[in-house]
Amino acid sequence: MIIGLSLPAFTLVHVVITLIAIASGIIVVFGMIGSHRLPKLTALFWLTTVLTTVTGFMFFLSPTQPKMFTPAVGTGVVAAFAFLVGLLALYGKHLYGKWRWIYVISAVFSLYLNVFVLIVQVFEKVNFINPAAPVIGPPFGEPQNFQFMVAQGAALVIFVMLGLIAAIKFRRGPGLA
Repeated sequence: MIIGLSLPAFTLVHVVITLIAIASGIIVVFGMIGSHRLPKLTALFWLTTVLTTVTGFMFFLSPTQPKMFTPAVGTGVVAAFAFLVGLLALYGKHLYGKWRWIYVISAVFSLYLNVFVLIVQVFEKVNFINPAAPVIGPPFGEPQNFQFMVAQGAALVIFVMLGLIAAIKFRRGPGLA
């Protein structure tokens, strides 16, 4: 049990929050490319991104979870740093000067980390994508290396391109104070 929910129920809540973060983040990034701040969607993106990281760390409250440093913990620590920088740039520094592009990079990087973990989870748990994945439940198979690397490489290239385009195109203007 984690915060009064069974592990499967808590996992479902975590996944739904993450999917909302990804969907809202995609809209926010494309809004930045058009120099639109989209304050309500941006707030939703950052809230759900923070909740994704927090609920990810809460899996350690499960008695079955080993209490050690794993790649998932490392990703969570990096994600926490990224969203703290993004939140500081947006709400603390109001996107002035260099904080505009720092914000764009941290927002796109935060979204990328959510997608990165989504790809890992899909390759570990979805049999259609990874034939080594079980039909239901653990133990989860290792991702098929080639397909996994192609998917992660494509995601990285896409997000680097989106980040560069957004950093160039996202400008301060009316409504961006």
